[in-house]
Amino acid sequence: MLIINDKERRRSMRLLIFVVVLLIVLAFPAYFWMKDNNHYLAQRSKAQMSPVIMIPGSSATKNRFDEMVTLLNKDTSHKHSLLKLEVYNSGKITYTGKISSGDNEPIIVVGFQNNHDGYDNIKKQVKMFDEAFNELIDQYKFNNFKAFGHSNGGLIWTLWLEKYYSDYSDYVKIKRLMTVGSPFNLNESSTSNPTQMYTYFLKHRDRLPSSLDVYSVSGADTYTEDGIVKLGSVRAGRYIYQKQVKHYTEMTVTGSKAQHSSLPQNRQIINLIEEYLLDSDQPNAVNSKNKRISHSSSVSNP
Repeated sequence: MLIINDKERRRSMRLLIFVVVLLIVLAFPAYFWMKDNNHYLAQRSKAQMSPVIMIPGSSATKNRFDEMVTLLNKDTSHKHSLLKLEVYNSGKITYTGKISSGDNEPIIVVGFQNNHDGYDNIKKQVKMFDEAFNELIDQYKFNNFKAFGHSNGGLIWTLWLEKYYSDYSDYVKIKRLMTVGSPFNLNESSTSNPTQMYTYFLKHRDRLPSSLDVYSVSGADTYTEDGIVKLGSVRAGRYIYQKQVKHYTEMTVTGSKAQHSSLPQNRQIINLIEEYLLDSDQPNAVNSKNKRISHSSSVSNP
């Protein structure tokens, strides 16, 4: 028969008390973390905001889309507030403007101190954008958004979707992406001469969100380019996005202000943003004798 003396009993009791106290101490942080996390997720799930996040091209600043936003706001009773971020090479992020109370579809522009061209710089800008995006969702807690990129801005979006979006996709959904004059194969007009960046895009395209609607818009100042970007490079985007996203549609803008640098202010581009990108009120009809937009067929996943 096993006999436990008082000394051993007291030692066992102290050990039991210690274990119980330790479990309680460990349980409190876990409880409050779970409570805070559930509250955070509940806030996000109830969020009404669905911003349009815009990225300008190389050599452009956070002010690149000021005129575009002014034109958008002239067309609708729903006025989009404008918040502009600049991400510095040091990692510092500054804010200009604000999101108005009650505005569920604000426009947020993210610019970079390093706004230079070239694949190496684009990779740096993507990392800088990810830092800004992480800060935005933490501060504003939106659970969905739309994206717009002019020129290299569309390349930044594409690379970010392939490299970083999966970190957020469980709780933040990108609904639509519109790229304008984005040279997916840089200066090459033919996909038979793929650049290093284009090769990366193709290799990792299976990481693109399958629920995404993509609109790729090109300008046609001539039959082969918009004055800077070759049409063949813009149209190379089809091989990245087709059969990876929900819908992929190509559109070409011609006529007045179809040059590369004029595209963000082009009335046809404004109309396309209002029709395809925004959630808010339909715009007033705008007619132009120079207006001509051609659409390719939309490509869906099988």
